[in-house]
Amino acid sequence: MSEHVVDLQLAVERIKKVLEDGLHAPALAIFQELTLGDQAEAFNRLSEEEQAVLLPLLDVSATADLFDRLTDSETLEAAESLSLEKLADVLEEMQPDEAADLLGDLTPEQASLALEEMEDPEDVLPLLGFPDETAGGRMTTEYIAMRRHTRVDQALEFLRQVSPDHEVPYYIFVVDREKRLVGVLGLRELVISPKDARMEDIMDTEVVHVASGVDQEEVANLMGRHDLSAIPVVDASNHLIGVITHDDILDVLSEEATEDIYRLASVAGTDLEPDSPVRQHVRGRLPWLFLNTLTALFAAWVISNYEAIIAQVAALAVFQSVVAGMGGNASSQTVAVIVRSLALGKTDPSKAMAVLWQELKVGVLQGLAVGTLVALGVWLWRGNPYLGIVVGGALLANLIVAGLAGALIPLALKGIGQDPALSSSVLVTAVTDSLGFLIFLSLAAYFLPHLF
Repeated sequence: MSEHVVDLQLAVERIKKVLEDGLHAPALAIFQELTLGDQAEAFNRLSEEEQAVLLPLLDVSATADLFDRLTDSETLEAAESLSLEKLADVLEEMQPDEAADLLGDLTPEQASLALEEMEDPEDVLPLLGFPDETAGGRMTTEYIAMRRHTRVDQALEFLRQVSPDHEVPYYIFVVDREKRLVGVLGLRELVISPKDARMEDIMDTEVVHVASGVDQEEVANLMGRHDLSAIPVVDASNHLIGVITHDDILDVLSEEATEDIYRLASVAGTDLEPDSPVRQHVRGRLPWLFLNTLTALFAAWVISNYEAIIAQVAALAVFQSVVAGMGGNASSQTVAVIVRSLALGKTDPSKAMAVLWQELKVGVLQGLAVGTLVALGVWLWRGNPYLGIVVGGALLANLIVAGLAGALIPLALKGIGQDPALSSSVLVTAVTDSLGFLIFLSLAAYFLPHLF
């Protein structure tokens, strides 16, 4: 695998060199020697100027193949450099779901002009009415469907004639005369069955399917749970309207993982890259920093109410960061576990009490372990057992708070229809910092006579 990566990098460097020398034909030849997946990666490694030179050299079919493998934002950026005529031709060649995604990202005027220029937009038009992150927005209209009375020999002959695209999974969906989904079978079942058998004789009537409005993350979980290469999408009357394939679900998993990682880190934009424009970075990151500043100021206000106590016992200033830091670390652990479980459908807001009870037990055990160890360490270090009790007790309490807050906030956000990953460092840390300082300094105030 490492050799393959090196070869790709060498190919990119060769493309860059010949483009720099103005040799367009050799650059195109090197690019076309790559596999389709490597072409997308190589294209992304070129500068915008190099992409602008290379893209017009590709024919319509090669451009469509490239666009099918780029991300939505990358495809949109590349498409903006194409003429209207070539864009329409490329859209015709693209997978219907990918073409619909691109049209949805264009301005309404650009999309309308491109559709008018297309000769056969019928496969794409039905997909434009669905939100991007739903089953309808992810499905393709390219699938194999047959009537229930079709014989095996007729089905095989049909497959020979139409030669389905290699990206269409070899599931055969069976529909009735109103195109309602009634069954499914695989290519293996078709090949080994008697030639005179009918679809209704060999199909599986228990078809796992989704409605068009189901969220894409739920679709991904369903396909993974049932180990499916494709899943049919139906409307409210159970009419088969599309199919979601495994490659689209891989894109969903990648997008959802990126979204959760970014939101856990308090970054709003999911398309940010190290080389993204500075304005885009600031827009995606600065608002959360403002919110974080407000929560930090609130924690500072809590501390300010105990300035006199801190002035009397300077050692308190040394240890308050330990209490807050441990609370933040523990809450991050809990948030990661809960957000993952919510994403995979392994828990939901209806199980909140069980989850909170579990996290309470974990928080108590971890708090006792860490708090006891730190209390003994502080006692031996500073020679004051009461200071150890204050620090250890605050750690015990704040680790319990961290576990409860780290579980409750994501569950609450999920319950009101928001992304639970939004509970990241900003919201949960605000709770653990503020309550951690409050608990720590309140204990210090109680034991103040013994801390000198």
